[in-house]
Parts: sequence; C-alpha cells; structure tokens
Amino acid sequence: MLATLLHAPGDIRVEEVPDAELHGADEAVVRVVAACICGSDLWPYRGITSVSGPTRIGHEFVGVVEAVGDGVSKVRVGDFVIAPFYVCDNICINCRNSVSTSCLQGGSWGSRRGGHQVDGGQGELVRVPLADGTLVPVRGPVDAALVPHLLTLSDVMGTGHHAALSAGVRAGSTVAVVGDGAVGLCAILAAKRLGAERIVAMSRHADRQAIAREFGATDVVEERGDAGAARIRELFDGIGADAVLEAVGTKESMDQALRSARPGGIVGFVGVPNGGAELPIGRMFSTNVGVRGGVAPVRGYIEEFLPEVLDGSLTPGRVFDLELPLADAAEGYAAMDARRATKVLLRP
Repeated sequence: MLATLLHAPGDIRVEEVPDAELHGADEAVVRVVAACICGSDLWPYRGITSVSGPTRIGHEFVGVVEAVGDGVSKVRVGDFVIAPFYVCDNICINCRNSVSTSCLQGGSWGSRRGGHQVDGGQGELVRVPLADGTLVPVRGPVDAALVPHLLTLSDVMGTGHHAALSAGVRAGSTVAVVGDGAVGLCAILAAKRLGAERIVAMSRHADRQAIAREFGATDVVEERGDAGAARIRELFDGIGADAVLEAVGTKESMDQALRSARPGGIVGFVGVPNGGAELPIGRMFSTNVGVRGGVAPVRGYIEEFLPEVLDGSLTPGRVFDLELPLADAAEGYAAMDARRATKVLLRP
C-alpha cells in the first residue's frame, strides 16, 4: 500500500509500505476514502519540530471499514467512519470528563503503541487501535459531496468549536479570530453557530477572507501588532472583543489575541504551540483577561455536528481549496507551506 512519509524537513515521499493489518482484538482496518494535510503537519515539515528518520504522517481521515477484530462491536465491516486526530477508548474517566485527548489508553497516529507502529492517516489503509472508541460510524449512504465536510470533523471543525467554547462564545458575543487557516476559519463558523453577534476575521488573504465572510465573519482586519489590537478595540466600543479565538500557536499570535480581548474577556486558544509565548500574568491580572483551551477533544464533538453535516446545514468542507491524489502529497505540503492553499484534501 502507499503511504506518506516525512524523511527530513521539506522531504515528503509517498512510498510502498506493508499493508495495514489487525494486531489486536480491539482494532479495525480502514480503507481511506479521503485524508488531508493539517497546519500542524507543517511544523515537522518545516523542521520546527524534530524528525528522526522516515516517519508516517497525517492524522485526519475518513474511510470504509475493511476488517475488525473479535472485540470490536460498535463498528462493522462496510461502515463509513470518521477518525478523530487521535486514538481513544471513549470510556475511561478522562474521556467521560470530556477530555478524550487525555485518554488513559489513547495515543496518536504515527506513534508506537503496544509494541507496534500506529499508522499515519495519509495512506491507503490505516490500522485503528481502540476502534470502538476512536471511530464514529456514519450510518446510511454517504454522498461523495459530503466527504470534505465529514473530513473536517476529524480535526479542524471540532478544534475551531473548542476555541469558541473555551472562550465562552454564546448568543450576542463579540468575537475576534486570530489565524485564517482552516482552524481559524472553522472557529468563525463555530462562533456563528453558537450565536455570536459580530465576528472579526484577522486575515490578509483575499481568498481566505472570502471564506471567512461565507462562514459568518462580519468584519475583516488586516493589521497586526499594535495596529491590529487598536483596530479591534475600535470595532468594539474602544475596549476589545468579548472572546478572542487564537488558532496559530506562535508567540506573536497569542500576544495579538491577549491584546485584542476586552477587560474581563477570554482567549480560547487551540493553535498548536511551537515557540509560543509565556503568558503575561501581570497584564492578565490587571485586565482580568482569561485564557482557556488546549488540544481539542474533537471525538466528543463529532456526533453533535454529524446531523448538521448530513442535512447540509453545516458545510465546513469549504476550507479545502486544493484536492490532490495521495501520490502528489509532496505538492500539497509545498502548497500549504507557501500559503498557496488553505487546506489540502488527499484522495488515495
């Protein structure tokens, strides 16, 4: 089977690897219908996080179950399934406390677990540990046009939603979103879904601004730094937004978020921190600005979103603006790295 491997910074290759196969009773093998490249995949691609030899990569996919172990009861061969960006049992105490990213039995795609290498999501087949907890089946036929929207539920839609929930977005809220990648755009969609009254997209890219407005942004701010924070305050009564959603993960983006929130406001952060800021406790103390968020427990959100995707009322798949065959994954990484694409969908 073919799969994507990262050999070194900037060196993505699609190569033949052994076929995925069952190793345990709790597992399933999924034939991938669509996978995608995440902004967080760019950190090792750029060399910001270390890479040690050829590494399976990718953590977002949907597909059809080809085989299940004897202990699997909730998914069946032939089911179309959504895989969140991590493995979880969905029954341990942390999962029950709505923090399935901290599952006591869980792990991540591409890591080692139980003496075996866990497959990356960018391949023709994926072995899925803890299949009953990890996979979410979509009952009934799945139209091809739904696939991009369903694929966003594996990560970016749930991650944007987590930012909005963490920041306390509700009906009537004012919101600013720092970051115009797929997560930031989905955060706009999530804020709109939760009833936000006014949503500002901080974006300098016309194509992403267009998606942001389609998703519910009422304003766009292109300025950054002091000018950006001043512009946000100007839009919101001279004080800033109730909620600021941070979807980048850098020192600069967190600083922008904190300075764009009104006194007593909340920053919901979901950008994967790479070189992120230490929080300025003095400023937070004096302004009562809070910070909540972290790695998004998207497994717990999939079933909430699923009916809305299936009936067409929620369409987050608009974030995919480049589709490529799996064999051309290297071009997909290059396109996202150069910001020629917002998010790339790969079809085996």
